[in-house]
Amino acid sequence: MQALLDELVEKHREKGQDGKLADYIPQLGEQNPLALGVTVHTVEGEEFSAGDCPVAFTLQSISKVFTLILALMDHDEEAVFDRVGMEPSGDPFNSIYKLEVDSPGKPLNPMINAGALVVSSLIRGRTVDDRLQRVLSLVRNMADNQEIDIDSAVYHSERATGYRNRAMAHFLKEYGIIDDVESTLELYFQQCAIAVTCDDLAQMGLCLARLGVNASGESVVPRELARLVKTFMITTGMYNASGEFAIYAGIPAKSGVSGGIMASVPEKMGIGVFGPALDEKGNSIAGGALLKELSQTLDLSIF
Repeated sequence: MQALLDELVEKHREKGQDGKLADYIPQLGEQNPLALGVTVHTVEGEEFSAGDCPVAFTLQSISKVFTLILALMDHDEEAVFDRVGMEPSGDPFNSIYKLEVDSPGKPLNPMINAGALVVSSLIRGRTVDDRLQRVLSLVRNMADNQEIDIDSAVYHSERATGYRNRAMAHFLKEYGIIDDVESTLELYFQQCAIAVTCDDLAQMGLCLARLGVNASGESVVPRELARLVKTFMITTGMYNASGEFAIYAGIPAKSGVSGGIMASVPEKMGIGVFGPALDEKGNSIAGGALLKELSQTLDLSIF
């Protein structure tokens, strides 16, 4: 496994030259486009890492997995999915188009930005900080790392430039899908700015692979919710490239525009990848290629 990971990092690193950093969030534009790292944690307790694994980066859209878990812990499925759908969108993750023409005001799924805003609005807590601490607690427990926290610079950069997300939130408010626009946006910007490493992502992927049980043996996610969010990861986790990824990799995965990808192979392993240069659909160009080849080489597809 170690030799394979080393080989894949060296093989795919140069693909970063063909991608683009998410510089519409200025702080993310400062990342090294040729960075590439991968960590694997197996259910047998083995750990393997290669490349730029110590580099910290922010969750961005990977956080949508954890907020969906919390929203479903706070409400029943009917209450959540009455406000956000379960279907792939076929459009970019930050598109407003389908909000206007397809079931107006109801986002198609929780893994696009509009759907994630709805999900974040459903997390219970007296204040924004109360709700954020619940998100951080879940992330820390799944990763078995109590040191995980917010990257303040990325948070402020994202908050200052999040015009499209603000437009979506106000649109959703008009249709009565969310109530408090400002608190929802504040939570969303902060959850996206939670800083992790490949090791953290691999541990969280392993937690889902073990149906909610983390590395310390603690059950931190209900079994049924671990199953449900992995289904969303397969169908919508790689934005509007999810179908292609399912065909060529066949494993539940969720990407973020910082270049992170969290993958979970049921009953086998969790995988964390980081490669900040993105393809045209917002996924790590080198990280996605590495994951596809890793899955094909080890026959990890769940299909």
